[in-house]
Amino acid sequence: MLKIGDKAPEFSGVNQNGEEIKLNNFKGKKLVIYFYPKDMTPGCTVQACNLRDNYEELQKKGYEIIGVSADSEKRHTTFIKNFDLPFDLIADTDKSIINAFGIWGPKKFMGRTFDGIHRKTFVIDEAGIIENIIEKVKTKNHTAQILESV
Repeated sequence: MLKIGDKAPEFSGVNQNGEEIKLNNFKGKKLVIYFYPKDMTPGCTVQACNLRDNYEELQKKGYEIIGVSADSEKRHTTFIKNFDLPFDLIADTDKSIINAFGIWGPKKFMGRTFDGIHRKTFVIDEAGIIENIIEKVKTKNHTAQILESV
């Protein structure tokens, strides 16, 4: 289980364009990496649009944003196009990044339990250290949570 002050796990994945994205690409920059269950579902869309609408403000504060789910590159491309998202989404179809960050596990929804991706956000500083972990993401106010947390 990762905690504040831990070094963020090294990761490598492909974005919606098939380009490799690595933690190392963000050395010297602040990074918000958010994990979400599925493209184009109501909660995930609200969360992505909240980040989109506040993207410039986050960038002014020095933050880069990456979303991660187990969806395919093609599905990410559609999601980005449909909602005009200005940031990359990593297609973690083998769940290597999801597992490295400890995001996969039992969830409850509508009275049933199943394994899935937990909605969680990690704020990582310029040195690759986890500065904050947002466990209870408020999809409509996610940017405010990020900015209040640091």
